[in-house]
Amino acid sequence: MTEDSQRNFRSVYYEKVGFRGVEEKKSLEILLKDDRLDVEKLCTFSQRFPLPSMYRILVWKVLLGIIPPHHESHALVMKYRKEQYRDVYHALQVIRFIKDSTPQVEVFLRMHQLESGRLPRNLAFPLEPEDEVFLAIAKAMEEVVEDNIDCYWLVSSFVNQLNNKYKDLLPQLPKVLEQYLNVEDNRLLVHLKACSAIPQDNTDAIVSKAIDLWHKHCGTPVHLV
Repeated sequence: MTEDSQRNFRSVYYEKVGFRGVEEKKSLEILLKDDRLDVEKLCTFSQRFPLPSMYRILVWKVLLGIIPPHHESHALVMKYRKEQYRDVYHALQVIRFIKDSTPQVEVFLRMHQLESGRLPRNLAFPLEPEDEVFLAIAKAMEEVVEDNIDCYWLVSSFVNQLNNKYKDLLPQLPKVLEQYLNVEDNRLLVHLKACSAIPQDNTDAIVSKAIDLWHKHCGTPVHLV
């Protein structure tokens, strides 16, 4: 039996006994052993398979540009990220925008506002819609990421990518999502209609609701990339 045949046999066997992720985990570990991580391959893997929790934060940080692809630079870059986090945090304390009792997601928001030049003149100013989206994403990310510094950089980088790199594509999301669900998870559309959560004759409403949930749950695809 050839090596490829053995691998295919193992994949089928693992899937039948409920360990489908074994081969996927091995494939990811091979990608992560490279001295210079291949961002494109990691992106493709993340779109196709679930990320094991032990590698999820590392892959996210690489894909979002928080750390560079080179392993040797990770520790130094994260050292700078931590210093920047503490400096911004301290600045917000000095100007009394945050205190020890401030919820962590609000701390993240004020830090992001300060770094992006959008910090209001005082706390009395109401939140903008994009701030509400940021808070929703931060709350979802906080449930997945334990370290506050990692969590902030992941949320901030994700939001920056969404607003800067994909802003022009946002109006197309409803149609794209509808097409995706029709192909990949038609049962979800059927279920939404069957439970009368959304009118059956209003596909746009279904898509809009799905996008609203997408915002509230960190924009996480099916496989939690």
